[in-house]
Amino acid sequence: MAKALVGYVGGPTPDQIRESARLRRRVADLEAEVLRLKVENDGLLKALGERVEAVDELLEPLAH
Repeated sequence: MAKALVGYVGGPTPDQIRESARLRRRVADLEAEVLRLKVENDGLLKALGERVEAVDELLEPLAH
C-alpha cells in the first residue's frame, strides 16, 4: 500500500531515471565550479598578500 501511495509500483519510471541522471550531472558540474572558484580565490588571496607585503615594505621607512 505504501509503495502505491508514493508512486513506486514497478520501480522508477524512465522519466525519473532521466531526471535523476540530469540532477547527478548538475551536482557534479556545481562541485567542479566550487572547486574552480576555491582555486581562483586562493590565487587572489595570495596575490593580495604579496601586494600588501610590498606596500608594507614601501611604508616601513616612513614609520621610523
